[in-house]
Amino acid sequence: MRVLAQIAMVMNLDKCIGCHTCSVTCKQAWTNRGGVEYVWFNNVETRPGQGYPRRYEDQETWRGGWTLGRRGRLVLKGGGRLKKLLTLFANPRLPGLDDYYEPWTYDYDTLTRAPLQDQIPVARPKSLITGQDTAITWSANWDDDLGGSTDHGEKDVLLDKLSHKVRFEFEQTFMFYLPRICEHCLNPSCAASCPSGAIYKREEDGVVLVDQDRCRGWRMCVTGCPYKKVYFNHRTGKAEKCTFCFPRVEVGLPTVCSETCVGRLRYIGLVLYDADRVLAAASTPDPKDLYEAQRSVLLDPDDPQVAAAAERSGIPRDWIDAARRSPVHSLINEYRLALPLHPEYRTLPMVWYIPPLSPVADALRDTGHDAEHHRNLFAAIDALRIPVDYLAGLFTAGDPAPVDAVLRRLAAMRAYMRDINLGREPDETIARAVGMTGRQLRAMYRLLALAKYDERYVIPPAHAEQAHALEELATECSLDYTGGPGMGGYGPFGESSGEPTPLAVENYRALRERQTTDSGRVNLLAWDGRGKPPGLFPPERPERPEGQTGESEPGP
Repeated sequence: MRVLAQIAMVMNLDKCIGCHTCSVTCKQAWTNRGGVEYVWFNNVETRPGQGYPRRYEDQETWRGGWTLGRRGRLVLKGGGRLKKLLTLFANPRLPGLDDYYEPWTYDYDTLTRAPLQDQIPVARPKSLITGQDTAITWSANWDDDLGGSTDHGEKDVLLDKLSHKVRFEFEQTFMFYLPRICEHCLNPSCAASCPSGAIYKREEDGVVLVDQDRCRGWRMCVTGCPYKKVYFNHRTGKAEKCTFCFPRVEVGLPTVCSETCVGRLRYIGLVLYDADRVLAAASTPDPKDLYEAQRSVLLDPDDPQVAAAAERSGIPRDWIDAARRSPVHSLINEYRLALPLHPEYRTLPMVWYIPPLSPVADALRDTGHDAEHHRNLFAAIDALRIPVDYLAGLFTAGDPAPVDAVLRRLAAMRAYMRDINLGREPDETIARAVGMTGRQLRAMYRLLALAKYDERYVIPPAHAEQAHALEELATECSLDYTGGPGMGGYGPFGESSGEPTPLAVENYRALRERQTTDSGRVNLLAWDGRGKPPGLFPPERPERPEGQTGESEPGP
């Protein structure tokens, strides 16, 4: 048994309101630079919907993740070394900009500075890639609140597998939001797909990162990731991805998306897992058994043998204690509420989700029934198969039994706690109906509804003895600014390759003023990141000869 630590996340989808605060703050922290205008490390999708990039779940097209070969061995769905060598300079399995979306801004200057006239001025959309007029046809969440579902609904990969009646009536039945970041998998197919070995998984905490110095822009990782959470920076010629905000996690702070989440739906904690079981779990023959196989890889930190093996592996004692207090461990293995996203990809993802009960409760409430009564909820879960089957396609490779069990536990908790909140004696038969005790339901309710900051985020800081290695990793993976440490974007695979890449701008007028800025004005938008921007620093004064005195200079 080789015990390793993994920082992991659980999201409670019942609490997501689709406000996109997590996406915007992540964008400002990580992808507000040139070359990644279309990139969202964190995005929130409306389900049902096509997702971002559109139809990313169609692995028959994109060939992401793993599959089992003829001998039952795990192989990349996109092909082995020979196929990668043959397609090294022309990878045909890449989403295009249309599959993501062409980012845009608006010509606000025309709108705000237009003179008085009979016609209302218009702020035309301008492409952030070319600076020219563009037509808005797609975005990172075009399906927001089922927008355009009548035209695009049947293009949802999961919905297409359900019946004809479901496909055309889902907008009247259920809807929920699904936030997505990089899964930081135990068996990452992006790392296995990289010809230059630039993507690696940190042994300290399991975070998957891209070494910007080693990346050569082959983009095999984009194909290999089934979640399409690896992106290509068209300005630097490098791959970029979610870093799980490792500079924050190393000092015990949650990720930016978690810190700013309005619904408080995210939980971060440490889990211990047996690295020797990962390959066997990912090679489970039946995809419907992959959920339980992945759960079996995770270890019980309260087990003395596990704790002893963790110490032998060099895991500090305070990290083992943090794993015991981890909300992620409780939600996955103790209460068995959290499920992995698309386990059939065989990457063993480590961002888990609590499926939403709200579509079932909402449908029940619309019929005029009591949506909090446990008998009504249990019956609705059995009868309303549309969201259950759809959720099973997302989280359990199509097996509805684990989803059904999770929804029943959530329904039991809701009914049990209503009696307590109304001053009635709690009904212990409700807890027994789902194989739990009243005490467990109360503890589960506290974690899901009342947990404080330090209960939702149990993140042990890095140790001093790890500081030097982590500092080197931070230098390799820096994404803070173009031309910064590790970016190296001006070599043969970056801006200097082929024709010059159009520089994206924050607004259309800045593009026009890029080369016409007068000398008395500092325009940082026109600065390419090299050297010192003109006008930012005062000119250096010539040194006076020794012994020469002059008039005293006026003060500021």
